[in-house]
Amino acid sequence: RFSLLLLNLEEYYFEQHTANHVINKGCRDERKFRGSLKICSKSIIFEPDDNIQPIIKIPLRDCISIKAPEDNEANNPFTRDTSGWISVLCNQVFLIKERNIIAPYKTVRGRTEHLFQLDVAGKLGDVVQTLHQLYRASCLDKMGDQAAMITAILQSRLARTSFDKNRFQSISETLHMECKAEMVTPLVTNPGHVCVTDANLYFQPLNGYPKPVVQITLQNVRRIYKRRHGLMPLGLEVFCTENDLCSDIYLKFYNYQDRDELYFLIATYIENHITEHTAESYMLQWQRGHISNYQYLLHLNNLADRSCNDLSQYPVFPWIIADYSSSVLDLTKPETFRDLSKPIGALNKERLDRLLTRYQEMPQPKFMYGSHYSSPGYVLFYLVRVAPEYMLCLQNGKFDHADRMFNSLAETWKNCLDGATDFKELIPEFYENDSSFLVNSLKLDLGKRQGGKMVEDVELPPWASGPDDFLQKSQEALESQYVSEHLHEWIDIIFGYKQKGSEAIAAHNVFHPLTYEGGVDLNSIMDPNEKVALLTQILEFGQTPKQLFTTPHPRRIVPKLKSLSRTSSHSVSITESPVSPNEESFEDLTEESITLAWNNIAKLKLDEQYKIHKEAITGIAVTCNGSSVFTTSQDSTLKMFSKESKTIQRSVSFSNMALSSCLILPGDTTVISSSWDNHIYFYSIAFGRQQDVLMGHDDAVSKICWRDGRLYSASWDSTVKVWHCVPGETLSNKKHHFELLAELEHDVSVNTIDLNAANTVLASGTKEGTISVWDVTTATVLHQAECLNVLFSLLFLFPVFFCTDSRHLLSTGEDCCFKVIDVQTGMLISSVTTDEPQRCFKWDGNTILSGSQSGELLIWDLLGGKVTERIKGHRGALTSMWMNEQCNSVITGGEDKQIMFWKLQY
Repeated sequence: RFSLLLLNLEEYYFEQHTANHVINKGCRDERKFRGSLKICSKSIIFEPDDNIQPIIKIPLRDCISIKAPEDNEANNPFTRDTSGWISVLCNQVFLIKERNIIAPYKTVRGRTEHLFQLDVAGKLGDVVQTLHQLYRASCLDKMGDQAAMITAILQSRLARTSFDKNRFQSISETLHMECKAEMVTPLVTNPGHVCVTDANLYFQPLNGYPKPVVQITLQNVRRIYKRRHGLMPLGLEVFCTENDLCSDIYLKFYNYQDRDELYFLIATYIENHITEHTAESYMLQWQRGHISNYQYLLHLNNLADRSCNDLSQYPVFPWIIADYSSSVLDLTKPETFRDLSKPIGALNKERLDRLLTRYQEMPQPKFMYGSHYSSPGYVLFYLVRVAPEYMLCLQNGKFDHADRMFNSLAETWKNCLDGATDFKELIPEFYENDSSFLVNSLKLDLGKRQGGKMVEDVELPPWASGPDDFLQKSQEALESQYVSEHLHEWIDIIFGYKQKGSEAIAAHNVFHPLTYEGGVDLNSIMDPNEKVALLTQILEFGQTPKQLFTTPHPRRIVPKLKSLSRTSSHSVSITESPVSPNEESFEDLTEESITLAWNNIAKLKLDEQYKIHKEAITGIAVTCNGSSVFTTSQDSTLKMFSKESKTIQRSVSFSNMALSSCLILPGDTTVISSSWDNHIYFYSIAFGRQQDVLMGHDDAVSKICWRDGRLYSASWDSTVKVWHCVPGETLSNKKHHFELLAELEHDVSVNTIDLNAANTVLASGTKEGTISVWDVTTATVLHQAECLNVLFSLLFLFPVFFCTDSRHLLSTGEDCCFKVIDVQTGMLISSVTTDEPQRCFKWDGNTILSGSQSGELLIWDLLGGKVTERIKGHRGALTSMWMNEQCNSVITGGEDKQIMFWKLQY
């Protein structure tokens, strides 16, 4: 029946002794109750073996005296029997769990004496001495002085003990580290010793509670997070599962050096087993639909220091549903949902206006809301029916007033909209599968409401047939299309760029400064009493999550639903549908074949290879029918290779300078090549001669693109130029007419460009590693991202390509990283480190096929951040790559002057 929740907040349980509690000693009705006497830092607790009897808790601050028989005078009745007796005289005592029923503590006031007889009389002196020390601490006037003295006693005890090596799982284990720490569980911490070996992580509680040792096998560890605990960077949380809400152990250290060393040891052990995920990598998985809204929010909470073991930083989830009165929940209507772009406090305009008036008149530091959206009290408000002892612990042995309990979903939502001080969000349990927190299955006496109604189960909205149905519909709402399209707005408020600063003020999202990370530096506060008071205030008030994003969070990519009935696809008549039921459109088949190809991309096999140039190959273009392959090279030549005859049919040199890229215009009549001599050359395939030349730049042209009659050229002269080209009449020898439509200025040389599918957005990459995203229609920069911190070689084309959905941009450079940028926001959302530079690539959003510096073809799982296949290819760097529309045929070129033909072999 005993648990650490019977202790006060910030109290420690030191030791326990088997003993008898003796009532009416020496009288005819003398009674003895056998049990366990527990010495805690602020109280004495006796737990009887008989469950009918209450647990007795005596606060040390309420004690008048604590004596052993030898302390008493000669006429003391104990002189006849001095074997292990302790007398505790006090003014107040709490009786807990009488008849083993969880209920508010009974308080017995008035002078009473409690006699305890230890089984081991030899420990009497040590026990009494400890109690006297703790009693003196509890009598100090100031909380800071009390905390300092108790900490000194605790540290002395820890220094006199060490981890029991006999607890190792194997005698062959090698010790790597041992230090002092505390195991953290909700509302309580338990001091002890941490030990790390080459196989296990151990924690041995000083008091042996709840078991002599906690053991975690390192091989089972899947995730590990550094935590901020009590505003200090001292926490460490270890998970042996991928997606569970609760961890396997949460440790708090006494200094950050111990924490960081243990983190390093475990992270080093597991780095070969798992990939460490960042907020950006989870974002990419979420955007592409690989993880659900629920899973994404769970991961963000984890990364933002939210933990189920810390009620002041419990995971926070949004209110989603705004309709608690309808008989049917319609998830197709926007009005069913809460506005996710606003914090709870800003949802009701009238209330917000009152709060803003107060905010304007408030002296610094200003804040809009006097309470937080997540705090220990709010968490237990929702969970009181399954965690009543936590509520009793937090509220000094009492439940909240019955009318302030979590009685009804509709009432709670209404209060969050209208209440002057109620701005709470929800907790993950509302979107999980265990509905027990909505049901009073423990038959707790939670009080009687005004009107005489007892507090029982939570009253559900009419659209829910029961607790399980309520959770099911809540899950459906969280994963709905509306929420998927708007969840990023709520993330901006809670974890993102609207959390702090001017954006937070504009979004009406300003809380008390003490709730924010870095809002106060505890180390700078020298007065221990001020420090304790401040810490208590912060922990009880709640804390804002760590800020994860400082730029707008990208939207989720939500596929547009087909205009079919939700109930049955057969309800659409043939005349309404352009495709018969047993047919698929050509587009569907193409998409299916592309997906199939990328799923099997590891089965690429080398078909043919030919050495056709004298220097490295820089560009590859193929005619529509696939019969002719054009290549450019640093040897200054453009070559035309016939796949049928396997011979070079044309070899053209426009100047003695290297060519950097090539492309074929629609109709397969003209090839365009860019050159280091600042020119762009047009070559007629039909007539076998140079047709035109565009002298468009002041330095080498590095890359060209052609879309809808427009030519886009990138150059080392720090510009990208957009040209409108009117083809000339070849027979009459008329030249192309070139009209400069736009000039996009950069600070340094531009190495590469790419356009989105709609030809409205252009991305450019410079030699210094800056990616710029341009609106082509207005010639303005939408976003810039500093992706690479290593200067590029000017010989090295830095690939940057849009994904097929045009929402993401992938880049790689000499810093050996693949980086994914969200085009909509410019945010870097994923980064994957490579062993060596990757010179070129193709990708479908999930999988990358890249050509490496060493000449290999590598296949990457972008979401998993790892190489899944290596295919031997060129000798020397693989410098150029072409892929057909069906994605089942690839041509590569390299520094070894060869082109290689690859085919998928299913």
